[in-house]
Amino acid sequence: MLRAPGVYRPRADTRLLVEAIREAALPRGAHVLDVGTGTGVLAVAAARSGAAEVTAVDVSRRAVLTAYLNTRMRRLPVRVERGDVQDPSETRQFDVILSNPPYVPSEQPRPPERGGARSWDAGSDGRAVLDPLCVRSARLLAPRGTLLIVHSALCGVERTLTRLRRSGLKASVVARRAERFGPVLRARAGLLEARGIIEPGQRHEQLVVIRGDRPEPLEGPEACGDGT
Repeated sequence: MLRAPGVYRPRADTRLLVEAIREAALPRGAHVLDVGTGTGVLAVAAARSGAAEVTAVDVSRRAVLTAYLNTRMRRLPVRVERGDVQDPSETRQFDVILSNPPYVPSEQPRPPERGGARSWDAGSDGRAVLDPLCVRSARLLAPRGTLLIVHSALCGVERTLTRLRRSGLKASVVARRAERFGPVLRARAGLLEARGIIEPGQRHEQLVVIRGDRPEPLEGPEACGDGT
């Protein structure tokens, strides 16, 4: 696939989520939202799995252009938009939501506003994007809709499961895979050790795909509009 400079290169986390998409057997004719699309690889996988329409969003202009070109070259039913899923004006609902969000803990308390690092930097605990995404996804899912999200266990699997359940979704881990650190985590190993996130000398992480299913009617705080 084409990839503009500064756009996240699909890696092991992306591949694990693509496998989960195929195994999930998405409903034919589903309307899918791909959050943080990057090159558009997840949008392509969803369209090829039978989705009627895929909306792919990203805050990066380069990513939007890259995903647009990659999906148009394949003549797939994908609409690419620049934006943030946390926009409160977004009222559409989707049968499936997919995301490989930024989740790497960093020295800074907030994610960067520009540059390639915003594809992976997610604040001091790696949750700056994940936490609001869990809450917002519950509101954007149609009844009986499904969320599939991938991230590293370094930023807390149980925290994601708890967030989703508090938002009214039924949540579970559906895939796991151990991977050696990539260049970003290798460079931050000292920081992660100092914070107690990894053991001394640890140079591997576990990637997880977490699935959230919205029941009908929606359960939990989201049923009352309270996603905190």
